[in-house]
Amino acid sequence: MVRWLAHGHINPNILTVIGVALNVGCGLAFGFGRFFWAGIALIVANLFDMLDGQVARLSGRVTRFGGFLDSSLDRLSDMVVFVGLMVFYARDTEFHSTLNVFLAGAGLMGSVMVSYASARAESLIPKCDVGFLRRPERVVLFIIGALSTHPGSNNFFANRMPAVLWVLAIGSYWTFAHRMYHTWKELNKVEVEVEVAPQQVSPAAAYAKPNAAPELRPEQRLVHKTS
Repeated sequence: MVRWLAHGHINPNILTVIGVALNVGCGLAFGFGRFFWAGIALIVANLFDMLDGQVARLSGRVTRFGGFLDSSLDRLSDMVVFVGLMVFYARDTEFHSTLNVFLAGAGLMGSVMVSYASARAESLIPKCDVGFLRRPERVVLFIIGALSTHPGSNNFFANRMPAVLWVLAIGSYWTFAHRMYHTWKELNKVEVEVEVAPQQVSPAAAYAKPNAAPELRPEQRLVHKTS
């Protein structure tokens, strides 16, 4: 499929936009309580999210703007899903839950901070992708929560979305803290290397007197002898 899209001259940015549109539809489905269809939309949307990068590489259309667009719209995709869940649990229905609204809001803020910490850190250090709750893990958890939701079911594995929100809320801040610590550790390592580097001087310079003034030699005056 990737080869077919690449040979068909499909612009990878179009695939990115289609994926985001499907994620917006997923958020709307969550808001209206259509959890099953929201889960299906999430699966299809993230297939497009995986395809765009592969098509770009295979067709030789990798651009800096494409990477920026993909990263930026990923943040939008995350947020609309959280907002859809907040709307659903805030509605005046039998599923109304202030706690779940709070957890979805906390997860939303945490996911944004995880992404921002990574982007900001990578302007200072080469890489900052540590932590166990990155975007792929968030998507998988959303799919599990969506497809397991069956109102009225007493099965232990059914209706796991509240548990998913707990994991997302706590895990996002844990990952954010991990990235903060990783960046601090890497920056300290660089600073130590910078401090040690000037001390690596030549053996001749090591024996030089500190703060010694340069030796001044008196100028020799030419004297003309009279015959």
